[in-house]
Amino acid sequence: MTACWSAFAGLYAILSGDMLRRKHLVIALAACLAGAGCSIKKFAINKVGDALSTGPSVYENDEDIELVGSALPFGLKFIETLLAESPKHRGLLLTASRGFVLYSFAYVDWEAEVAEDEDLDRARALRMRARRLYLRAFRYGVRGLEVSYPEFGGRLVSDPSAAASVVDNRRKKRQDVPLLYWTAASLGLAISVSRNDAAMLARLPEVDALLDRAMELDESWDDGALHEFAIQLASTKPGAPDYDEMRRHYDSAVRLSGGKSASVHLGYAEAVSVSRQDRAEFTSLVNRALAVDPDGVPEKRLVNLLAHRRAQRLIERIDDLILEDELPALVGDKPGDSQ
Repeated sequence: MTACWSAFAGLYAILSGDMLRRKHLVIALAACLAGAGCSIKKFAINKVGDALSTGPSVYENDEDIELVGSALPFGLKFIETLLAESPKHRGLLLTASRGFVLYSFAYVDWEAEVAEDEDLDRARALRMRARRLYLRAFRYGVRGLEVSYPEFGGRLVSDPSAAASVVDNRRKKRQDVPLLYWTAASLGLAISVSRNDAAMLARLPEVDALLDRAMELDESWDDGALHEFAIQLASTKPGAPDYDEMRRHYDSAVRLSGGKSASVHLGYAEAVSVSRQDRAEFTSLVNRALAVDPDGVPEKRLVNLLAHRRAQRLIERIDDLILEDELPALVGDKPGDSQ
């Protein structure tokens, strides 16, 4: 599986919400941890958990990729500290899952890919670390789903489709889609860095089932994030690639994102254009990603800056990814020409 840019389409903060509200909640939590009774302490922790898992992000609109990377580990350990006291808080479990996906994908997995050019041993070690972080995110996602659907994790392993089908049967529509998405993304990314691991590859049906169920519940969720992920997942399936299916997901993701996502073009370029060795299409898609102005969409600034970072690397590696054209160009509309 190529790098799952859809993991960032719905980026949320580890520390989110109104600054003043968060300050008051942290003060209240500190007071409770210092000496309040157990029930009051847990109440305060749950309130902080609610604040951290909802509201506007303090990371999404940041313009400094390295600053965010330095801050995330502290935020993640803070979330885990709260989970130790309130282990069944769905909001905290969701925040932990997406937070570990974000950190691993943007910093550890990325560093592994860059290191591969010069130091294979270091790249291998970094991929193994990325895998551990992705699987930690996956476990938090499963725990979040098990709050409402007991024994979900075991059932997902034994019968993925049956396990996923029960999600949301007893809840309001869309409420479980974020957990389905981040659980699927974390496992899918863990598989992608587990090269030549047959046991991990055999878990693709779990990812497929989680994504299919999320699509059934709300295919438009988070401005097309599910469709972006579907492009990557379709490219990993055995047999001849279904380019028509991937094109449908690409068109849907572009439409739902309203031109605000740079990553959707890169996902399609890596999954389809490289596979078809279509240099013109690949170049058009990368340029289209770079044309998205991060400052023009403040709520997705960090996401698009990360996509631009990847686009620049793809440009540098184009001769490694796509050989000089020797065959006639494929006939048909190019995604880079769509609106």
